[in-house]
Amino acid sequence: MPVQKKSRGFRDISLSFQKHPITRDIVTLKDADAIKRAVQNLVRIRVGEVFFRNDIGTKLTGSLFELANDDLVDPLISEIETVITNFEPRVNLKNVSVSTIPDENSLNVEIAYDIIGLPLPQQTIDFILEPTRL
Repeated sequence: MPVQKKSRGFRDISLSFQKHPITRDIVTLKDADAIKRAVQNLVRIRVGEVFFRNDIGTKLTGSLFELANDDLVDPLISEIETVITNFEPRVNLKNVSVSTIPDENSLNVEIAYDIIGLPLPQQTIDFILEPTRL
């Protein structure tokens, strides 16, 4: 039986930059919430948006006005799997699904993963990506 790694806790700042009402520090995200935010950020980053790192990101946002068919969905799933596998070592990716909503020019993305070293159930991120202007 393989040895299960024990993980330390994870912390990250909230991108809302809200102040904690008592400590007056920036609110932090912990463990599963911090990892969820990191995975979602990796998927939403556009290719070329991170300076000197053109290998980080996906073409998900730029695909909103493409024709909604399997020729669009399969490469996006592959990109999401690659970016999470390569740049988020704290998770074990289980499933990625992307479905199109053609009438609304939007994409429904669902990502399922296990957090390595934390005894938590399988985590799922589900979000709809839609254009800001039509």
